Amino acid sequence: MVLSKNFNSEEFDSRDTKGTGMLMDKQFIAQLQKAREIAGIPFVINSGYRTKEYNKFIGGVPNSAHTKGKASDIAIKNDRERYIVLNALILAGFKRIGIYKTFIHCDNDDSLPMRVIWYK
Repeated sequence: MVLSKNFNSEEFDSRDTKGTGMLMDKQFIAQLQKAREIAGIPFVINSGYRTKEYNKFIGGVPNSAHTKGKASDIAIKNDRERYIVLNALILAGFKRIGIYKTFIHCDNDDSLPMRVIWYK
């Protein structure tokens, strides 16, 4: 099912349960769509919604924004793409961003500390 102009629900499904991409937060998807339009390049989603069981299985933090449908991890191929995606996420208003070697995490879970960028 279509969530926005550039995203469908299947992209956000938890790897252990089909159909869970429909549980993504609408505000999150709208903000991610805005970032995608700013970036002007496709966003490949590595991880979107996660069931609590799958989140625990992969070692995710217990209060993960992924389990609330308010987060995604975007695949990154190179340094240039990392800059484009990171810049777009900031311009779209994301206040929680994690930078990893092969992906960038973004979320808008206001129950967690805001205005943070972490690197691992």
